[in-house]
Amino acid sequence: MRANQLIKNWNARSLATQFLLIGGLVAVSAMVLVGAFVSRLIEEAVTRNSAATTALYVDSVIAPLLPDMQRTQVLDGAVARALDETLGQGALGDRLLSFRLWRADGTVLYSSDDAQIGKRLELSDELRTAFSGTMVALFDQSAVQPDRRPADMPILEIYNPVLQPWSGEVVAVSEFHEVSYDFQHGLQQARFYTWLAVAAFTLAFFVVLSAIVLRGSRTIESQRHALKERIAELSTLLEQNEGLRVRLQRASQRTTALNESHLRRIGADLHDGPAQLLAFASLRLDSDAFTNPKSVRAARERVIGEIKESLDEAMQEIRTICSGLVLPQIETATLPEILNRVVHAHQQRTGTMVELSIVDPPADISLSAKICIYRFVQEALNNAYRHAGGAGQRVSQSVTGDCVTIEVGDNGPGFDPDRVEPTGLGLEGLRERIESLGGTFEIMISASGTIVRMTISTQETKAA
Repeated sequence: MRANQLIKNWNARSLATQFLLIGGLVAVSAMVLVGAFVSRLIEEAVTRNSAATTALYVDSVIAPLLPDMQRTQVLDGAVARALDETLGQGALGDRLLSFRLWRADGTVLYSSDDAQIGKRLELSDELRTAFSGTMVALFDQSAVQPDRRPADMPILEIYNPVLQPWSGEVVAVSEFHEVSYDFQHGLQQARFYTWLAVAAFTLAFFVVLSAIVLRGSRTIESQRHALKERIAELSTLLEQNEGLRVRLQRASQRTTALNESHLRRIGADLHDGPAQLLAFASLRLDSDAFTNPKSVRAARERVIGEIKESLDEAMQEIRTICSGLVLPQIETATLPEILNRVVHAHQQRTGTMVELSIVDPPADISLSAKICIYRFVQEALNNAYRHAGGAGQRVSQSVTGDCVTIEVGDNGPGFDPDRVEPTGLGLEGLRERIESLGGTFEIMISASGTIVRMTISTQETKAA
């Protein structure tokens, strides 16, 4: 659980942060390893070169003093004194702390410490290497030695093979310890500049990589942020599409129900109105006063008048029903013309007055929007006439931004929309029709009157 939390926290960090942490650790580790390796190589090279120079110098000084080392077992007193004088004076005297000359069997042929001359000691690894023909150089800065030097005195230990001039055979090994303050200072400088160069290169390399990674990380983060925003927008659009799908499905179901209700209403109107009048006329045609040739002329004319009156009334009711079903020619009409037509038709049909207000109408709207507006005003005025008796009927049109708003109001006492019997398209049918075009439908009922409002986008109506 703890490991999972750590992994989660780590993954939550940005790529730049992850690189700075891991890359910094790797860079520091690489710098330490490379610095130590290079410093070690430089130290060995400088030590070997310095020792070779010193050994060459010492050989050039003491070689003329040495006898034939292949035959000599012990140095005589004259050679020893000459070595004492040579090694104890001048440049060698200032630099050499100790000097010993070894034979292959471990015998000390000569030593700056007289007590060691003639002793046979076990050969060290450095001496064995030197007797094999390879010079050995060791730089010691702090080790405690059983000699005269202080513990912190830097010493360069050199084991140099002594070669037979004409055969090149190793006949002895000269061991000398050189006081190396100058060498120590130079070596420290070499180490310092080595570490400085490695650190500078590592830092520069890491800074360049960090800049590249940081730039890439920012690009990735910006793309990730843009992707999240895009996903959020798509999620919102999907939710909106789902809501529209539900509304469209509900509108389709509502439209089917309204169509069935409308058909039933038309059938009821035809049955209760023109059909009854036609039935009455048919009955009068079968009456004795009309069919009996002996009936009084006046009675027959009265029956004929009743039949004509019933037929005229049935025709008038049929025309009235048809006028509510058939739209006028509005395909090429503008919005003001549509509003004037529906208001004029309502005034002629009901004998009431309607106040019409039109402000900055849109130049072009779709046919579906025209039909929707016509039916909305027609149904709203019918409701105003039915529930308010036509009092204070008014229609107003306005534009706000990209939206056109139509309001139909009256000064009646109001009504309960849930208890209204459908006599036309109905309020719910209007709502579904308007919302299917992306508009909104509102009803505001108060004691001073009722206002029915629809709002639809002109952009939607143009695209429809």
